[in-house]
Amino acid sequence: MRAAVQAVDVTKFITASDTSAKAFETATLLKTLSINALIVGAVGVGKKSLARFILPDASLIDASQHQEALGLLDTQNEIILTRIDHSPNIVVLLEKILASKSRVIATATQMVHHELIHEAFSVQFDIPDLEKRKEDIPFLIARFSQEASHLFGGEGDVDVEGITPDLSRNASSLRRQVMIHYLLKNIQDRELMDIIQNYITPRLGSHNDYKEFLYLYEVPLIEAGLKKFKSQLQLAERLGLNRNTLRKKIADNKKYLQG
Repeated sequence: MRAAVQAVDVTKFITASDTSAKAFETATLLKTLSINALIVGAVGVGKKSLARFILPDASLIDASQHQEALGLLDTQNEIILTRIDHSPNIVVLLEKILASKSRVIATATQMVHHELIHEAFSVQFDIPDLEKRKEDIPFLIARFSQEASHLFGGEGDVDVEGITPDLSRNASSLRRQVMIHYLLKNIQDRELMDIIQNYITPRLGSHNDYKEFLYLYEVPLIEAGLKKFKSQLQLAERLGLNRNTLRKKIADNKKYLQG
């Protein structure tokens, strides 16, 4: 265990957790060697970032582009080969890697089980999911918040207190979550109306559209009101509605309401 937790931003790879730091140590070692390596991990764990750290000037290609990948192995000195587990012909690809003089850093979302894999890649290591690297999450949120500020303007960090981080796709889903929260925090009413208009326009065409899309207004109003005023009675009074009318609206929108 390290004496103090540090957050190191290396080609967008955070190393606040011990497991992330160990992955980075392996990548640092590989940077000094001339061997092929395979980095395994789920979507959004940082495989490509570490591959870029090891080979910053390498050509990058998805292994699903089979012929193009084979061509690069004939012409390039360094290659980052992503999603090798999605190769349409893994045997031919591995044989080509073994015959090539190119140095290859490959990534995969799951381990490739083939006898040639160990010959093609001298080093293989995993990057765990963010669920096992929770020390990294606050630093990722801070980075994505800064990125959102740069993209959308506005000031301040994203307030995610009370919100469960979306780690379904690791950093990919967390980034999307932060971006959406930042956008909603700084959105103007006209921008919000434009978003709703863009959503509704391709879906119009029935004879009951007004009623069909009313939930887009009613649901957020009900949820915000209940959160703020704590009771249906208080909310009904604030909205100027009969309590029974509010109850009916809640019942009508039950499938959309959270909680």
